[in-house]
Amino acid sequence: MDLPLAMIGVGGLGYLQAKTFSRIDGVRLVAAADVSADARRVFEETFGAPAYEHYRQLFHEHSGDLTAVAIVTPHTLHYEQAKAAIEQGLHVLVEKPMVTDVADAVDLVESAAANDVVFQVGYQRHFHPAFREIRRVITDGRIGDLHTVNAYLGQDWIDLHRDAWRTDPSLSGGGQLYDTGSHLFDALLWTTDAEPSSVTAQIEFAEPGVDVNSAISMELEGAGGSIVASVGLTGDGVEVDPYEGYVYWGDEGRLSFGGDEITVAEKDAPVYTTQVSGDADFEMLNRRKIENFAATIEGTADPAVPGEVGVSVTALTEAVYEAADSDSPVDVQPLIERATGKRA
Repeated sequence: MDLPLAMIGVGGLGYLQAKTFSRIDGVRLVAAADVSADARRVFEETFGAPAYEHYRQLFHEHSGDLTAVAIVTPHTLHYEQAKAAIEQGLHVLVEKPMVTDVADAVDLVESAAANDVVFQVGYQRHFHPAFREIRRVITDGRIGDLHTVNAYLGQDWIDLHRDAWRTDPSLSGGGQLYDTGSHLFDALLWTTDAEPSSVTAQIEFAEPGVDVNSAISMELEGAGGSIVASVGLTGDGVEVDPYEGYVYWGDEGRLSFGGDEITVAEKDAPVYTTQVSGDADFEMLNRRKIENFAATIEGTADPAVPGEVGVSVTALTEAVYEAADSDSPVDVQPLIERATGKRA
């Protein structure tokens, strides 16, 4: 495999992702772009490749030398950067959330298809052994048809990011819902293999546009019918790392997950608990995500997190904001249909 790749955004997570790319056989880091002079300097010193202040300068200098690009920048910048890369004929891996507007999400998926390029979103729970096992148990029908799910996630998010771009809605698109909360929405939809149908929500804001605490009720449509779900999110928790849990009820049993344990209770069978096995640290999950992206480009794997996943999560997130603002239920799928109609 020979995969010449550029990075857009190499501060923090982008730098870690660049290090992971550099350790994969066949991947060549050609160049990078970042608004930070310090980030550019560190990238050039570490990887021996040039870094530019603007991604358009990067494309001007290297578009003929590239096959793919990875985008690790503030959320609201993703659309413009991904769109430009797709129009260059480049395969794209964009960090979550894919975008912060449903119409932009639809446009990127359609543009990627029209340009015949791979377009993937960096949701890591698709590579986590616990979430893979949850999806397997549910898909195998071990607990029957799902009808109810409870999920929660909390962390000391607001104190950590109060003076950073993540609490600037012009860059983040919002608050906790578009940050760590986006991971929970993705995990909920993926493990249940369901699409969001409707939502109601109550949200508390730390400051205008920056949501911190959310109580959400939603209806999902899965293969076995309607699923009701309740979701609690807080960005004013006590731990920096996310503390999260899930309980799934089916007509033949229950599955719960928290920490590193999965418990399954089936009708007429003993309750059993399984310790999650396998590597689940950040570096390993990041590597699996990147390896899948490279293998998809090579044609030896299917995309684990295609752009359509980002469309569903973006639509769900936007519907939650709208439901809280209007204090009334919001149907999710019409948001996607309207966005698709605008692009037709």
